Parts: sequence; C-alpha cells; structure tokens
Amino acid sequence: MQGTQLDTNLGHLEPTSGASVGDFVQLLKPRVMSLVVFTALTGMVTAPGTIHPVLGIIALLTITIGAGAAGALNMWYDADIDARMARTAARPIPRGRMTADEALSFGSVLSVFSVLTLGVLVNWTAGALLAITIAFYLFVYTMWLKRLTPHNIVIGGAAGSFPPMIGWAAVTGGVSIESVVMFLIIFMWTPPHFWALALYRCRDYERVGVPMLPVVAGAAETRRQIWLYSLGLVPLAVVPSFVGLAGPVYAVTAVGLGAMFLYLAWQVRKVTEGREADAVAKRLFGFSILYLFLLFAVMLGEHVVTRLIA
Repeated sequence: MQGTQLDTNLGHLEPTSGASVGDFVQLLKPRVMSLVVFTALTGMVTAPGTIHPVLGIIALLTITIGAGAAGALNMWYDADIDARMARTAARPIPRGRMTADEALSFGSVLSVFSVLTLGVLVNWTAGALLAITIAFYLFVYTMWLKRLTPHNIVIGGAAGSFPPMIGWAAVTGGVSIESVVMFLIIFMWTPPHFWALALYRCRDYERVGVPMLPVVAGAAETRRQIWLYSLGLVPLAVVPSFVGLAGPVYAVTAVGLGAMFLYLAWQVRKVTEGREADAVAKRLFGFSILYLFLLFAVMLGEHVVTRLIA
C-alpha cells in the first residue's frame, strides 16, 4: 500500500507528508481506544493487590499507546479498502493527508515503545499480553482473517478482549479465572456488536470484497447468529458475580442490561425488511457499546466503593 497504489484508488488525491497532529490522533482510533483503556482500568482496579500509582499510570498509558498503535497499523494495511468505504473514506491515508509509510512507521514505533515500556517498568506478563494483542490484531485479524473468512470478527475479536487481562496482569503479574471471565465477556460481545454494524453497512463490505457475514451468508443468517451469540453473552455477563469479581449491584445491572440486549437482538432477528431493519440494527449497535461500558463501569464502581469503605 505505497503511494502509487493509493493514487489508483483515490485518483487526484496524492498522499503527502503534511499530516497534522489531528491526523495522527485519528490514526490511533481514539473512540475504540477509549473503550480499550476503560476495560483495562477495570481489570487493574478489580485485581487483588495493589500497584504503585505511578506504575498504574504508566500501565494505562502504555496500554493506551499500544491500542492506538494497533489502530494505526490497521489503517496502514487497510488503506486500499478504507478509500472505497463510506464509513472510512475520510481517514488520513485515503484522504491523502498522510502517507502509508508515515502510518506504518508511527504504528511500529508506538508498538515497540509501549510493549518495552510496560514490560520493563511494570512486568513482562503484562508486556507480553500487550505484544500479543497488537500482533493478533495486525497479523491474525487485519492481514489474514479480515479478507479471508466470514468468521473474521469472531476469531479476530480476541484482540479487543485482552485489555482487562493486561490490566489485571499489570497488578498481579499473572492471569486468573477472573481476568479470563472479563476476556470472554468482550469476546462474546464482539460478534453481535460488529455484525449489527455490518447489517446496515453491508454494501460497503461487499464493494471492497471483505467477506463479512452478511455478505457471504446473507442477512437472515447474520440475524440468527446475532441472536445466538446474544443468548450466550447475556448469561456469561452475570458470571462475575459468582466468581467474586462483582457483587449484587453488578448482578442486577447485568440482568437488566441483558434483557434489553436480548430484546434488541430479537428485534434485529424479527424485522427483516425495509428501513426499519437497518434502524433496529443501528439501535442494537449503539446499545451494545453502552451495554459493555455500563457492565464494566458498575464492576469498577463496586470495587472503588468497597475499597473506600473498607
């Protein structure tokens, strides 16, 4: 994906080297990064034991940088298809505000820096998990699965599931059943979240040849899979209350949010025609973000309150 390739896709828009600070920030995928950082913070706070505040800040910063680096490398590799998708056409490389080489260098430097800093200053278990996360997102999901199989988001979703486990490891130096449960919640959440998006962005994916489930298996099968994964996600989200990771407030919240998630997933499965089909898919996509955020926010809040009154 050098400059000449991008010229073919974008016509008169030639990549330049005049990228602004805002372009580099956009390259980090800040909205995705914010959710990553929040789940990592939850992993740190819920972990047993303590971490020095300075090391805790370093851990969060390096996880943030690592997540942003993965986003930058994803935009570097996917610049050709980003240029032809409505949702991504305004990104810095497709719009010619940044060269592909700049994005590659930026993402590579940040990746190495974040992993080494986390490993050296905090611990190497957390550093290794961050390295696995970045490598999995780039090599397994972006370079391999995304353009190969409709199961891309199922397997590739593991990359976005690691942050709470990294946060946990930053405090404890290891991995436990509690951190695995947090990993699994995000892992099961990812397919219905992204397939809801893919339902109303199907033409974008079809245009660029990315075999998202609606493109390959059709909308009906995608709706069925969203429903099945939602049925698995909702009870799994209650598990933290049974492994000592969360308390009764979380349990009630998880049940209430889960009921709403299932309702919206059922609406997606039931409504199959016209603009309303896109509307219910958009509602599920939007709510799914709020769902995950609130689950981790309540889990985090319970632990903060418990420590304050202890």
